[in-house]
Amino acid sequence: MNSITENEIEEIALSYLESLGYSYLLGTDISPDGEHPERQYNEVVLVTRLRDAIDKLNPNISQDAKEDALKKVLRTDSPNLLINNETFHRYLTDGVDVEVRTENGIRGEKVYIVDFETPENNEFLAINQFTIIEGNQNKRPDIILFINGLPLVVIELKNAVDENTNLKSAFNQLQTYKQAIPSLFTYNSLLIISDGWDARCGTITSDFGRFMTWKTKDGQTTADHLQPQMEVMFHGMLNKHTLLDLIRQFIVFEKSDSKTLKKVAAYHQYYAVNKAVESTVTASGSNGNRRGGVIWHTQGSGKSLSMVFFSGKLISEPRMENPTLVILTDRNDLDEQLHETFTNCQQLLRQEPQKAESRKELRQLLKVASGGIVFTTIQKFMPMPTDIVQPENENVVNEPSVEYIGADIQALSERKNIVVIADEAHRSQYDFIDGFAKHLRDALPNATFIGFTGTPIETTDKNTQAVFGNYVDIYDIQQAVNDKATVPIFYESRLAKVHFNEDEKVSLDEQFEELTEGEELSNRQQMRAKWTRLEAIVGNPNRIQKIAEDLVYHFEQRNAVLDGKAMIVCMSRRICVELYEAIIKIRPLWHSDDDDKGTIKVIMTGSSSDALNMQPHIRNKQRRKAIGDRLKNPVDSLKLVIVRDMWLTGFDAPCLHTLYVDKPMRGHNLMQAIARVNRVFTEGKSGGLVVDYIGIAQELKTALADYTASGGEGKPTLDQELAVAKMLELHEAIDYQLRHFDWRKFFTLTPEEKLKFIPVIVDYIFSQENGEQSFTENTKNLLKAFAISVPHERAMAIRDDVALFQAIKSRLVKISDRNEGGKTDEEMETAIKQIISEAITADNVIDIFDAAGLKKPNIEILDERFLQELKDLPQKNLAVELLKKLLKDEIKKRTKINLVESKKFSEMLEDAIKRYHNGMIDTVEFLEKVLIPFAQQMKEADQRGDKLGLDYREYAFYTALEVNNSAVAVLGDDILRHIAQELLKTVRNSTTIDWTIKESVQSALRRNIRRILRLHGYPPDLQEKAVDTVITQAKMLAEDLVKNGDKKEE
Repeated sequence: MNSITENEIEEIALSYLESLGYSYLLGTDISPDGEHPERQYNEVVLVTRLRDAIDKLNPNISQDAKEDALKKVLRTDSPNLLINNETFHRYLTDGVDVEVRTENGIRGEKVYIVDFETPENNEFLAINQFTIIEGNQNKRPDIILFINGLPLVVIELKNAVDENTNLKSAFNQLQTYKQAIPSLFTYNSLLIISDGWDARCGTITSDFGRFMTWKTKDGQTTADHLQPQMEVMFHGMLNKHTLLDLIRQFIVFEKSDSKTLKKVAAYHQYYAVNKAVESTVTASGSNGNRRGGVIWHTQGSGKSLSMVFFSGKLISEPRMENPTLVILTDRNDLDEQLHETFTNCQQLLRQEPQKAESRKELRQLLKVASGGIVFTTIQKFMPMPTDIVQPENENVVNEPSVEYIGADIQALSERKNIVVIADEAHRSQYDFIDGFAKHLRDALPNATFIGFTGTPIETTDKNTQAVFGNYVDIYDIQQAVNDKATVPIFYESRLAKVHFNEDEKVSLDEQFEELTEGEELSNRQQMRAKWTRLEAIVGNPNRIQKIAEDLVYHFEQRNAVLDGKAMIVCMSRRICVELYEAIIKIRPLWHSDDDDKGTIKVIMTGSSSDALNMQPHIRNKQRRKAIGDRLKNPVDSLKLVIVRDMWLTGFDAPCLHTLYVDKPMRGHNLMQAIARVNRVFTEGKSGGLVVDYIGIAQELKTALADYTASGGEGKPTLDQELAVAKMLELHEAIDYQLRHFDWRKFFTLTPEEKLKFIPVIVDYIFSQENGEQSFTENTKNLLKAFAISVPHERAMAIRDDVALFQAIKSRLVKISDRNEGGKTDEEMETAIKQIISEAITADNVIDIFDAAGLKKPNIEILDERFLQELKDLPQKNLAVELLKKLLKDEIKKRTKINLVESKKFSEMLEDAIKRYHNGMIDTVEFLEKVLIPFAQQMKEADQRGDKLGLDYREYAFYTALEVNNSAVAVLGDDILRHIAQELLKTVRNSTTIDWTIKESVQSALRRNIRRILRLHGYPPDLQEKAVDTVITQAKMLAEDLVKNGDKKEE
């Protein structure tokens, strides 16, 4: 006997609906044999009620036209349920087109079947026990909600206290109904399943995983988890206002080549879009500040669709007076994907989005008086950018175009009702000096800006807020996982260990030094050399081979349990191709020359000048898209793709369940990448997995801290006034450096003269002693301070100066780079790769959890305990690992020769590593500020003995005596040096075979050492300690002394 029955749950549901103002009818009352018959069993629409509503809502339309509209609504034209449903949805939201005869001929009119503006003008009815007979099937859904006689919502209930029934069985029941009584679903807007406690909502195409909860009654506060979700959903979603708004503005039929999906907004999308519409209306009003705000919805939670819903609602918002929307992305591949989503949802947008391929076309498209959706990329707003591309990094840095600095740029459009919707509103290009923000403001001075982003705005990024304003709505990782809008991401470390062969280690650094000697490396080349070195290590053939073996094994094991696909991220295009070759050597059948066949592909761009083995992998946009479609299709044989940068943002393939990372990444880029595997797919996909081959644990932790710390505030933590003061101080310093030169004259010149004037300033700077260095340094710091100070008025006042300084700096750097001569980047690169390749051998890939005796956690990335365990593990980042290993080996070598120094260095290194593991310094800092200087210190120590004129053995005794500072102070270098030489003689003369184990020889040696120390006045209180140290040192050298067969000296 159940404590609660299904009937009681139905009663509770009906009581919620009645409290919301729905009328209630018992289905048997209005059936053909009921008390008040209104329908036949095969009719799903309450025709009389619909006819009354049409009469009420369309008073000025002729009776014939209204009958005509009614017939259209009741007629189904297609055998396909979804097509009928979409046609009906159009009638519902846009009205039914009819022809009306007038004296002047035939005129088109619309007949409305629901009043969306005034909910109270409609009839809301909840009916249970509503039997439908179709074909020879007889079915009775639990509750149907009718608006104006149309069955728009079907609710299927199960009993929460009955263990044998659950939400899944309610879902299955609905699937049965769709087969048995399809006519009911022609008119369906929403499906709801509930067991009284849990409740979820979907559409007729949603699979079970896509039925979503509704977590709030009012959109302000999330309901407490003790409240039954059915109650929350009914009050929050089925109240008259929200339900009509949801049906009208938040349902899309997304069409792709293979299928159409009907999607409804989740609660976080619904409320965020409504908030964003309000903030945009306010911002674009007569007293508005033109900043609509930023919506941060974590990646994977439907950001692109939120942008579609927002656009659709804004277009139909009367207060916006038919706005023009400019959808802005910062990369062409993102533009493609978003454009595709918008194109697939034309029915909601009621128009086809346009694409502006050039600035000229953009101007043309913005010439309209109102309306329109225009897609474009940031670059189209740059009047004339000249780009420097960083090594292996396609995020382009825009240099200021000299002739535009301080110039007035002609606006593309002065209109007020233009709204710029920026995707990923946190990119570096939103820069006030010469970047996007300035050009965009110049081009569209009166437009309102709103940003959508999947990652929080970093605390140092003030530009984004300056352009867009503050957060309007936040939906972070934790919420998304809790709501099952995304699946949790798990982390597994399988770091690939790299070893140097003992005898090759020593020469590695010598060769590297030799190679880069005489190269006064500029910053860019240093970066390049550093990158090359790391790339060569990561891309070493032995290592690639081991990773390929491990990856194939890991992927096959994982796929045996959960069918899905994977993406592999490598550090460079060369590595992508070589890893591909290594994998297909192991699994030859995975390869195919055809794009539409094969299990694995490399996705990259390139040109005909690339190496021959890269050519087969270079494809144009169409071919890449075709492969992308294969990857998105769960049944296609393509299972793995290897990428460097492509597809790491905005590419959506829910069946991806694993991301293999073999590329150093951090911050946004890392979070963007791992979000490739957090999309909800089938019920089996309980989580995405990130497999780490390179050591991103620390970076992941930092990026996540950013995520959770933003906590919705995203407020600058830094006091802006301090930055402004610093900025003005640096501006003054540069002005002072140029004090004998009239640099401000620049702003009075024509564009052509401006171009010629910069070299003159550059020449003047070169003429000063250290001029270039101090100008470059000050400008670099000025740019940083400026970025934080924007949009402070003092910052805006010197904006043009800063742009000019930046242009001068770029010119200086270019020239000094060119003058360097020496080896070309490429020669250096090749040489460095060879040196490293010769010296590396890779061990098997190790599973560090096993190695460290930790259980492999199946814990979400966000779990602090797991991150803590990870942080304590020895392996971190490849570059650090290598250098650390080299240093340890160096120290080990010294322990055989020099006791004191090896101990000193060993302790220093251990201490540094401890600080690193305790998270007090990050990887980059550890590499640059600790390990590299440490290596230099060791080198200096080596040279010290030579300077003192001691060989390495004498120097070892010297350091043994020097261990005490007061001895050095009392005796001075010369005497200590003399003692060291005598000690070596004495030790040599005392050493015989096996002397280290003969007590008698050792005590004689001790007496001799004491005698020498006394003779030279070594401080008596320190003598015993010194004797012990010297003896230990002598023992270390024993082997060396005997082996070298030094003659005993008389």
